[in-house]
Amino acid sequence: MNSLFVSVLLLMMLGTNVSQAATCTLAVTVNDAITASTTDYLERAEKRAVENGCESIFVRVNTPGGSLQSTRRIVERMLASKVPYLCLITPQGGHAGSAGAIIMQACHVNGGVKATNIGAATPILGTGEKMPDDLRNKMINDTVSWLEGVTKLRGRDLKFSKDIVTDAKSYSSTEAVEMKALDILAEDEADFLKKSEGRKVLIAGGETIEVKAGDLREFSPDTRYRILSFIADPEFAYLLFMGSLGLLYVELTHPGLVAPGVIGGIGLVFSLIAFHKLEVVWGGLALILLGIGFLIAEIFIPSFGILGIGGLVSLFVGSVFLFDKATGYSLPYSIILPVVLAIGAVFFGIGYLALKTLRLKSKDSDADLKESLGVVVSVDPAGHKGQIAIMGETWSFVSEDSLKIAEHVAVTDRQGLTLNVKKYNKE
Repeated sequence: MNSLFVSVLLLMMLGTNVSQAATCTLAVTVNDAITASTTDYLERAEKRAVENGCESIFVRVNTPGGSLQSTRRIVERMLASKVPYLCLITPQGGHAGSAGAIIMQACHVNGGVKATNIGAATPILGTGEKMPDDLRNKMINDTVSWLEGVTKLRGRDLKFSKDIVTDAKSYSSTEAVEMKALDILAEDEADFLKKSEGRKVLIAGGETIEVKAGDLREFSPDTRYRILSFIADPEFAYLLFMGSLGLLYVELTHPGLVAPGVIGGIGLVFSLIAFHKLEVVWGGLALILLGIGFLIAEIFIPSFGILGIGGLVSLFVGSVFLFDKATGYSLPYSIILPVVLAIGAVFFGIGYLALKTLRLKSKDSDADLKESLGVVVSVDPAGHKGQIAIMGETWSFVSEDSLKIAEHVAVTDRQGLTLNVKKYNKE
């Protein structure tokens, strides 16, 4: 009986240890401006956390701000999440400015290490120019009412949320904690996670749960994030969009230049992703289809390899965007690169063989024409120009000899679709 009790107790202890070992927290780092790349990064991070069974997401925040549209999408995702977001302004000297301050208010638990600050969330134009008063008031009032709703939901200080938007005020993390705009003033990451443990937070669906912070599993920024960060800056995205339209216009008005069409097509897809008009996955699919189209065109259009190179770039970037490790569909570069190169080799090989065949056919045709006799079927009054029938086809001809209808001629050369001929002498 005692041995049975001991066995059950050991099993319970083992189960508890396994459960504790299984607890994890996914860790991400936001060190750049808030753009479409950040939206995609956090969306994939949440999918990874759910896939791995992590019970919280730890976000390191150090950002000057960014796109209000991207910020809204991030806030919407956090409010709809069933996995708590634990957001910390770090390292010392870092800040959560503008859009970052708004995102911090949406986090289930937020905090800052000492010597960090938060605030200055007044909307401004991306160009830095002065905003018309009517537009400024409209944007400020809209942002204030939106942020107040988020703040009430999280039970934080409404005055703080209003002041950082209307007056662009900024506060140290120490002050923000005293104002109850931040939940925790931490010494470091470990201290923040320890203080977050056990807090009760409201998740999507109105359910209240207890925060669990386990072993950190890093989800570092990858190639997909870096490419998106490069193209998603609002000013650059706008210039990319307008430049792509200009290049496509040049290609349409001057067919055959090829390079403007290739660069413009790829740039247009990139800019649509940056504007949130195309989801990253759909943008990846568009790039893959565009790349295949370029490679097919390479077979038929002499582009000196421009179409082929553009096609390979589109295939590679499209594959990076389309397949995401965070979703569980792991596709490493060791697979992407060989596949892209193999497809490129196939298309370039077909193009080479097609070109070689066309040249061979042209060469053989010339040889056959020179070995055959033609018959004059029409001729001008001088007898030097007209048409001949040869090898079942009708060709235009020019001749130094004066020819008559029904005379036989021999071909001496070909200039495009015109044959050079001379009178045929049986001798």
